[in-house]
Formats: sequence, structure tokens, C-alpha cells
Amino acid sequence: MTKTTVAIIGTVGIPAKYGGFETLAEHLVEQLGNEFDMSVYCTTKKYGAAQQQSHYKGARLIYLPFDANGLQSIIYDCISIVHALFYADVLLVLGVSGGIILPFVRWFTRKKIIVSIDGIEWKRNKWRKLARWYLWAAEWLAVRYSHADISDNESIQNYTAIRYKTLSHIIEYGADHTLAVSPTNADREQYPFLAKPYAFTVCRIEPENNIHLVLAAFAQLPRHTLVMVGNWKNSEYGNSLRERYQQHTNLLMLDPIYDQRQLDLLRSNCLVYIHGHSAGGTNPSLVEAMYLGLPIMAFDVNYNRTTTENKAFFFKTADELTHHIQHTSVAKLKEQAAVMKSIAYRRYSWSVIAQKYAFLVHKAMKTTSKSTLMSTAGAQIPSEWLVESELAHLKVPAYFYE
Repeated sequence: MTKTTVAIIGTVGIPAKYGGFETLAEHLVEQLGNEFDMSVYCTTKKYGAAQQQSHYKGARLIYLPFDANGLQSIIYDCISIVHALFYADVLLVLGVSGGIILPFVRWFTRKKIIVSIDGIEWKRNKWRKLARWYLWAAEWLAVRYSHADISDNESIQNYTAIRYKTLSHIIEYGADHTLAVSPTNADREQYPFLAKPYAFTVCRIEPENNIHLVLAAFAQLPRHTLVMVGNWKNSEYGNSLRERYQQHTNLLMLDPIYDQRQLDLLRSNCLVYIHGHSAGGTNPSLVEAMYLGLPIMAFDVNYNRTTTENKAFFFKTADELTHHIQHTSVAKLKEQAAVMKSIAYRRYSWSVIAQKYAFLVHKAMKTTSKSTLMSTAGAQIPSEWLVESELAHLKVPAYFYE
């Protein structure tokens, strides 16, 4: 029996170095390689000639000379989609950058389209007005012309239900690839801060991740060490923050770490994990920290509350974060850590995630239309929920049903 051919589009590539979509693609290839014939698009901007290979864990790798992030991602995704039309049965498109081309795929081919919209990309602060407009339009097209769309968080599902009247499929990220690592003498020599309690975070250094807020909080707490790993050199925002806070000896601002063991070493031995993300859905770094059994202090937005089932410590200001650090006992941190681990073990394993994707591929192969939500006399969504979810701009009837 011929296998269904699946093209994974929209990632930097595999083997995964850093990023949620890349980790997702690698685990889908690993978990579903025997069930589907899989191909993954990769960018030569991150994989030089010496790193390129024709196959990885059974999946075919296809390299394109465009950046997978930023404005070039539009070209990267669109060319990937066109190329995949020549062989793939199902296009698994991660992100909405290539949404502009999907109507043509739907009109002129019989290829099946599954789109993961990720977070609400057009709302991210890093984009200028024209880019935001394009991403909003691309999101609309991606949801409208896909056979199925994926939300990684219930809050994103609610958003698509209200704006697009579609029934999105919730599939989160896995986290069981992370491991608790006990430090060796060599580790302690390389990272002396391992000998004492410290807070930790890893993320892209962008305003939407509230790096400025977290640094401002810990700058007021010289007795508390913060270790933050990220791409500081990639933007003026990162460079200026590093320059501003480098005199604070308790603030350790490290460059990106791509080695999984090193990253797990620093994460799994921290006292508390700080999650400043204010955009997106189920953020991979958050569920990984939860899986490691770390107590979580997260920025107070609906996405983070959904992911942690409202059980994390939440903050919206530097003062609130400072208060949590100063007044939360170690016993309370350990109690919350156990709750976080329980949630992650129940919800965020790759075997479960992969099977949800497999089910969706099989379902897409059998369908010609997608589920929709039609307006009817139902329960009205409270305006308070829209404000809390940062969706108050949606001026549409708030009635929907499944």
C-alpha cells in the first residue's frame, strides 16, 4: 500500500537546533516516519553545505536559499508550497507566511492543506504596519483555504472561532524530549552559578517577551541571580538591554545555546523558571520547563494561563515579579513545580502530539471541506473574556456553537 506523502513547510529545518516548529518537525518525522512518506523543507541560511544531508531519520530534506524567518519567510514558504505540489498529498504548513498562495492551491489542485497558525503573528510588536497587514491577510487566507487548521492553545481556538467561524483543532507541543541533568565538576567549572539558587529563562530577545521587564525586576534584587539565554546580538533591543544591565553582576545574559544537554542542564537545575512571553499560544519553552518540574512565574496573558491551567505564578509588571521572587517560599515553589510537572506529563508528550497530527492527516485525505462554526442563538461570549484575551478589537457577533 502506497504511503501518504506529507511535506512539512515553514521550519528552519531539521535536525532541530532551536525553535518550536523545528522541534515539532523533528518529532513528527521520528514518530510518524513509518506511517507516512515525509519531506521537510530547510533553509541553507542555517544549514551550510557541510551540514546538509539528503535524509534525516527517514525524511527527505529539501534545501532552499531563503531565510525561514522575517520577511523572507514569505518567499521561502511560497516556493516550498509550489515545489511540494509536484509530489505531496498533504501540505503541513507551519505558520501563515505563505497563506497568500493557498487559495490557488485549493482552486487548481486536489492537494490537502493543513495549517498551524502558531500564535496570532500579526499582533507581534516586532512587525511594522505593512507587515502586520500582510500577516493578518495571510492568516485569513490560511484559515479560509485550508482543509484543517491547528491551534496550539484553547485561547487561539477561541480566537479563530470568533474571527473566522471555523472549528480549529487543538494540538499542543510536546516536551518529553527534555531531560533533568545533574551537573558534573566540569559543568560547575563552566557555570559557577550552578552552585547557588538562580532563576532561568530562555527565549528570543524581543519586546513581546518582556525582557526589559524581567531584567528591571531582577536589577532590583542583587541577591537573586537571573540567567537568561537568548539571541542578544540580533537586534538593537537586545544589544541595548545587554549594555544597560551588564554592570549588574546578578544578571547573566548568555548567548544562544543549541546543545540540548547544556540547555537542559541550565534549566533543570534552576530554582524557578521565568516566562515573559505575551504573544503566541502554547510556547515550547514553557511546556519544556513544566515537564522538567520547574516552578513557573509567567507573564499574565490568557495563553499562559491556559497552558499552565491557571496554576502558575503570574505577573504583569516588574514590581509584581519582584514581589513573587521575594515572598514565595521554597516550599511553595516545590509544591507548584509538582503541579506543573503533572500537567505536562498529562498533556505535552510527543507520542500523543504525533498521533493527533496523524489523525488530522488521515482526516484531511478524506474530506473536501472543513468544519465551521455558524452564528446562532447561543451563549454570548462575555466582553470581559475578549478584553482578557486581548481580542476586544473583534467587532463581530459573539454567538457561536460547534
